[in-house]
Amino acid sequence: MSDTSLEQVRLDKLDMIGERTNPYPEKFEVNYEITEVMELSIGTTQVRTAGRILLIRKMGKLSFLTIGDIYGKIQIAIKKDSVGEDAYEFFKKAYDIGDFIGVEGEIFITQAGEKTIRAEQIVFLGKALKPLPEKFHGISDIDSCYRQRYLDLIMNSDTRRRFLIKFNFMKEIRRFLEDHNYMEIETPVLINKPSGALAKPFISHHNALDIDVYLRIAPETYLKRAIVGGFTKVFEFARCFRNEGMDATHLQDFTMLECYCAYYNYKDNMKFTKEMLLYAVTKVFGGPIIEIEGQSIDFSEQWPVVSFRELILKDCGIDINDYSSAIELLDEIKRKGISLESETDLRKLGKGNLIDLLYKKVSRPKLFQPTFLISHPTELSPLARANDDDPSITDRFQLIINGAEIINAYSELVNPIEQEKRLSDQAKLNASGDDEAMVMDKDYITAMQYGMPPISGWGMGIDRIIQVITGAGNIKDSVLFPIMRPLEK
Repeated sequence: MSDTSLEQVRLDKLDMIGERTNPYPEKFEVNYEITEVMELSIGTTQVRTAGRILLIRKMGKLSFLTIGDIYGKIQIAIKKDSVGEDAYEFFKKAYDIGDFIGVEGEIFITQAGEKTIRAEQIVFLGKALKPLPEKFHGISDIDSCYRQRYLDLIMNSDTRRRFLIKFNFMKEIRRFLEDHNYMEIETPVLINKPSGALAKPFISHHNALDIDVYLRIAPETYLKRAIVGGFTKVFEFARCFRNEGMDATHLQDFTMLECYCAYYNYKDNMKFTKEMLLYAVTKVFGGPIIEIEGQSIDFSEQWPVVSFRELILKDCGIDINDYSSAIELLDEIKRKGISLESETDLRKLGKGNLIDLLYKKVSRPKLFQPTFLISHPTELSPLARANDDDPSITDRFQLIINGAEIINAYSELVNPIEQEKRLSDQAKLNASGDDEAMVMDKDYITAMQYGMPPISGWGMGIDRIIQVITGAGNIKDSVLFPIMRPLEK
């Protein structure tokens, strides 16, 4: 039978239901969620729960169905003698897979050993006019999974598990931060100046003010403004937007957790972020060890600390300190036969961004175990504090797991004079064609001029770390509703 015919059958059943009751009732009083039902003792009575019908076995005087939600499923036994002949026959005629049902009854164990609700009352709660797909997954259906995530969630247990991990992970991270006296605050999404990261922004227009505005690329400078105002520990789960390329590990809109602490330096945050991730992983996975692509990562072990310069030198034989300009470095990269990819003309990039591309090409893919990368060039870190002993590098670290950047952290630059100079240098790069370079932000400089304490802060891409720790092939797998090109205009 065609999909159109199946939908017509369901529309006819909807009419049948409508003659008897409201097919979309206002509510149903439940006293146990489905997962709670599974923990109830045999013989518990007056159990009321509800869910979507996932399986039906309609038989003579006794039928079985399975209902479920994102958290689990439970079997229901519907017997003619228990619910009444009229209700039973109506169930057999009108109910389909995909419909929603409420049930009240007693917990028992079937002969097959499955915990089940023996229904004493069933209530129709919502008609599915389209049938659920019998086979939804397979490589040819990945695009459909992203476009119709609701079906993906219904049909695919791996998808349900991944998103439960994601939201439980966020919950445990938030709990850890709050337990350590961090305050969750809000910062603006529409901003006057794109700041907080090296990235190309989205531009929009504010009609009421008649000004162009930018979607934030990071909440960093506003969180640090809060430190100026007297907060000492702040964080935000921030939706961020970067108008850059899309690939398996990058999206244009994503969730970033940023966190700042007054009086910390970056070494304090290396210790703190390891404790935080160890805590969250242990809570979510039941222990400190997870499996990624057949390999084990024990988050309780020591995490190596490697120098940016030494890592690149080891992996491609280029000492980034030997080259005073971006052009000289680019010529050496080409002489080594290393091909770099960039949306911006390589000859327009500053030395910092060029070094970053080189590192991402030759070094980052090789880092599987959790690794702290330190000593980034100052040109690559316009908001980070310069090292006291070597001003050409910054007090900064990145956490890399399985070739992906998970956390980016600084000892923050709090000197307004130095910050203004660096942003001025960035603005010149931006004006010369480096779209990822920052622009001048006078308001932020003004805030800094009122005084900043020592600060260390970090950012963590939530979608990316979930992609890494669940072994997802594409970052879209860890975003509930990723943006897609529409199928029709």
